[in-house]
Amino acid sequence: MSGSNVWSRSREKLKLFPEIFAQCADEAAIYGKCVSDTTTGKQELKKDLCAREFEALKMCFRNAVSGAVQGPCSGV
Repeated sequence: MSGSNVWSRSREKLKLFPEIFAQCADEAAIYGKCVSDTTTGKQELKKDLCAREFEALKMCFRNAVSGAVQGPCSGV
C-alpha cells in the first residue's frame, strides 16, 4: 500500500491551512464583523447580507491556495 493515498494528500493540504488563513486575516475579520453586526441578539443571519464580504474572503482563499500549490516562484 502506497503512502500517497487520499488521506495523505488531504493531510498535506491541511498543513497549509494556517498559512493560507493568515494571508486572508483582514478579509476574514471584515466578514466576521459583518456577520456579527447583522446578527445582534437573537436575529439570524440572512442570506446575502454579507455576500460581498464573503466573496472577498472566498477570492482571497482561492488566490492564497493557488499560490501555495504553485509555489512562490512558479511564474518565473
